[in-house]
Amino acid sequence: MRGGRLGVSPVMVGRAGELRRLRGLVGSVDAQVAMIAGEPGVGKSRLVQELLADLPAGGRALVGQADPGTLGRPFELLLDALDSCRPEDGAGAELLREISDPALGAPERLRLALAAVEQADPAVVIFEDLHWADAESVALFERLGDLPGGRLLVGTYRPGEVDRRNPLADLFGRLERRYPVTYLRLERLSLDDTSALLTAMTGRPPTYRSAVTLHHRTGGNPFFLEELLKAAGPLEDVDLDKLSGEPLPWNLADALRRQLDELDPGQERVIEAAAVLGRKVPFDLLAAVTTLDEDELISVLRELVRRGMLVEIGDDEFGFRHALAREAIADQLLGRQRRRLHELAYECLVAGGSPDLALVAHHACGAGRYDDMVAAARRGVKEYLAKGSAYQALQLAELGLSEVPEDGELIAGAARAAWLAGLLDDANRYGKRRLRAAETAEEGSAALRLLVRIKWETGMVEHMAELTERLVATVDELPDGCEKARAMAAVAQSYMLRDYCTETVDWADRAIAAADLLGEPGVRLAAQVEKGSAQSSGSVNQEEGRQLLYRTADEAERIGEWLSAARALNNLLSNAPPARVEDQRRVLERMRTAAQRAGFEALAVASYFEHSAQQALIDGDLPAAIAAVEEGRRRDQGTLRTSRGTDYHGMLRAGLALEAGELDVARAIVTRYEEAFPYRKRKKRSLSTPGLFFHVACRSGDLVAAEEYLAEMVDIASQSRVWGDLAHDLISAGLAAKLPAPALRPLIGRLVARPESWRWLLDAQLDEADGSPDRALADYVRVTEAAELPKPVLGTAHVGAARVLLAAGRAAEARQHVARAAELLARWGGWRVAALDELRAGGAAPVLDALTPRELEVARLVAAGLTNAELARRLFISPRTAAVHVSNILSKLEISSRTEVARLLRPGSSDN
Repeated sequence: MRGGRLGVSPVMVGRAGELRRLRGLVGSVDAQVAMIAGEPGVGKSRLVQELLADLPAGGRALVGQADPGTLGRPFELLLDALDSCRPEDGAGAELLREISDPALGAPERLRLALAAVEQADPAVVIFEDLHWADAESVALFERLGDLPGGRLLVGTYRPGEVDRRNPLADLFGRLERRYPVTYLRLERLSLDDTSALLTAMTGRPPTYRSAVTLHHRTGGNPFFLEELLKAAGPLEDVDLDKLSGEPLPWNLADALRRQLDELDPGQERVIEAAAVLGRKVPFDLLAAVTTLDEDELISVLRELVRRGMLVEIGDDEFGFRHALAREAIADQLLGRQRRRLHELAYECLVAGGSPDLALVAHHACGAGRYDDMVAAARRGVKEYLAKGSAYQALQLAELGLSEVPEDGELIAGAARAAWLAGLLDDANRYGKRRLRAAETAEEGSAALRLLVRIKWETGMVEHMAELTERLVATVDELPDGCEKARAMAAVAQSYMLRDYCTETVDWADRAIAAADLLGEPGVRLAAQVEKGSAQSSGSVNQEEGRQLLYRTADEAERIGEWLSAARALNNLLSNAPPARVEDQRRVLERMRTAAQRAGFEALAVASYFEHSAQQALIDGDLPAAIAAVEEGRRRDQGTLRTSRGTDYHGMLRAGLALEAGELDVARAIVTRYEEAFPYRKRKKRSLSTPGLFFHVACRSGDLVAAEEYLAEMVDIASQSRVWGDLAHDLISAGLAAKLPAPALRPLIGRLVARPESWRWLLDAQLDEADGSPDRALADYVRVTEAAELPKPVLGTAHVGAARVLLAAGRAAEARQHVARAAELLARWGGWRVAALDELRAGGAAPVLDALTPRELEVARLVAAGLTNAELARRLFISPRTAAVHVSNILSKLEISSRTEVARLLRPGSSDN
C-alpha cells in the first residue's frame, strides 16, 4: 500500500533531518526499526507519509493505524493494513480470516500474522499510534524483524499516553536487544519553521509579528497551526496580520467548530456521526446511523473529503485526517446527540451479530444502555480471558465496574485479569473487594484462592500463610464440588511455594481424588502441578515428580489448560531441567507459548528471561546471561512483584555481577532487596540473601563481615537444604578470602547434590585448601570426566586440577587442564578467569617458545584482533596460508580460540 500525503501544507517543514535518517534505513540488508515519538499533532503521520511517497519504484509498504477509544481487536494494526491491501488471492483472504478467528490461540494467530506479512513482502511496515495498540499488535511488531529479508519497521506513538499498564511500555528494551533501533523525537516547530510553514500554506511569507504571534499561540504545533488557518477561510485569502491581531478561536476545538458552521445539516450530521463511530467508519454503518441513502451519503462524503475534513482510508471506509479533529468534534456534541449516535451504532452492531464485545460494550455505555453494557462486559471478560488477552479483559471489566462497582463476577474477572497481566497492585485491590463482597462460602473460597497467590507474588509470605489457614478452614465449610477441589489444589500450591513438600503432596492428593470423582480434569491437572513440583524439588521421588510434570504438561496442552501447562513446564525447568541445553530450550519455548496462550505475564516474560539466563550460564556465556536478565528487568519495569521483591530478576543479576567481578552492582542490588525484605525478620530463612552479602564481603576483603555472615549461614544451613550451585559459590568465595576450610565445611552438611558432581567438586575445593592434594586432584578429575556441571563450573574444576598438578611439579599435565579450562571459560570473566590467568602466570600457560618466529609474528597480529583476510594483506600472504598459520598456533599452544591467543600475549603474561 502506498499512502498519500497528510496535512494542509504542500511541503513538510522542519523534519528534513528525521526524513533523511528514515530514508537511510530503507533497503538495509538487515531489519531496521525506527520509533517516532511526539505529542499529538506534531507531525508523526506526515513524516511517515513523506517517507512512503519517496519509496523506490516497486517498493511496497504495509501501513496500519491503531484506533483510540476502544479496546480494539487482536492484531488490529495488521488487519487494518491488510484490509487496505484487499488481497484478491484465495490464500491471502484465508489468512485474513484465520488471523481474525478468535477461536485460535494468540501464538497461532501470531504465526499466521507473520506469514501474512511475509506473503505481502513489504519493504516498509508502519504501525501508527502504537500507544493505542492492542497487545497482540505490539507483540507482532516486535517479531516482524525476524522474517527473512531486510525491511524497515516504523512505529509512531505519543509518549504521554504510554503508562506501565500499556502493552507498549516494555517494547523498547526488547527491540533494542533484537534489532538496531533508531529513535526519533519530533519536537514542536521553531519560530523559523513556523514561518516557513505559514509561507508554504499561504503562498507568501508572513510578517515577523504574525509569525511570532501564531507561533506563540499554537506552541509550534503544526496541526494546531494548520487547523487555525483552515478555520479562517480559503488559505490564499487569509490575512495573517489581521488574523494575528484579532480575537480568534485559538482553542483548537473552537477552530474546528467554526469549520462545522460552514457545513449544511446533512454534512454536519455525517461528520458528527463519524466522530462518534470511531476512526475507521464503514460506509454501511455510517449510512445506517445517519439514515441517508447511498447517493446522498456519497455526495456528502465527497464534499467532506474535498474540504479535507475526512479522508478515504480504504474501500468504503472513511476517517478523520487526524484523531484530534475527531476528538474535538465529538467533545462539542450535546450529550443527547452522542447518546443517540451511540444507540444507533449499538443497534447496528447487535443486529449484525458483531463479535467485538468490547466495541458493543463501548457503544452501549455511550448510549446509556448500562444493563446491555454490563452484559457485554461480562461476556467479553470471559472471552478475553479464554483467549489469553488479560489486559483487554481487565479494561473491559473496569468498564463494566464503572456502572456496577459491586458486581462480583466483574470484580473476580478484573482480579484474575490483573494477576495474569502482572498488575499485582490492581489484582490485590480487586481480590480484596471480591472477598469483602462474597456472599457464599464458594465466593469467599474463590477470592481467597487468588489472594493467596497474589500475596506470594508480592512477597507477603506471612499474610499468605494467614490466608492459607483461612482457606483450609473454608474447605471444611464447602459442599463437595468443584470449588472445594479447587480450594484443595490452592492449599497445595501455597505449601509448595513455601517449600512444605509433605503437606503439598497430601493436599494435592486430596484435590486429585476429588477432581477425579467430579470429572474435572482441569482441577486435577492443577493439583498435579503442585504435587510434581514438590516431588521434583526434593531428594526423594524426584524422578517421579519430574515425570508427573511432563505428563501434566502434555495433557494440559492437549485439552487447552494453558496455565497448568505453563506452570508445569516452568517448575520442571526450575527443579529438574533436562540435561541438555537444547532440550531445555525446547521446554522453555513450550512454556512461553503456553503462558502466552494463558495470558500469564509472569511466566511469558519474567520466568522466560530468567530461564534464558540460566541456560546461557550453563552454556558458559556470561554476557548473554547478563543480557537476558537485564532484558527481563527492563520488561518488568517494577510491575511484577514476587517473593523476591519488586526486582524479580535482581538476585540472579546480583549473582551474575559477582561472577563478572562487578561488586558494586551486586552490593547495590542486595542492599535494596534487604531493605525491602530483611531476611533476619523472616520466619523461614534461606541462604540466598546472607550468601550474597557473604560473597560480596569475601571478594571485597572484608573478613570481619564475612565471618559474621558465615556464622549466620552455618546456623541456617543446619536447618535447611543447600543446593550444590549455591554451596559452590559460597565455598569458592570463602576460600578466596582465605577462610579456613573447617569453618566452611558445615555449609555442606545438608547438601543436595544433584548431580553428584557437585559434592565431588566441593570436597575437592575443601580438600585442596585443607592440605590433601591427592584427594582433591582425584575429585577434580572425576568432575571434569563426568562433565555434568555448567561450563564455567567445569572450567573451575579444570583450573583446580591444574593448580594441584602444577604444585606437584607436573606442569605438562597442568597445561592440558589449563587449555580445556580456557575453552570452557572463553565467554566468561570475573574470578574464574582470574584464577585461570593466575595459573598461567605461574607457569601453567602454553609455552610460546614452541612457535616459530613467523608463527609468533602471526600470533601477535591475531592477538591484536586481525582476521585471516587482514593477516594476509598485512603479511603479503594468501588467506589460506594465514589460516594454516593460525591453525598451527592453536595446536602448538593447546588452545582452541583466537581469544586465548590474545590472553596469552597480554602484557604481564608469564610467556609473553
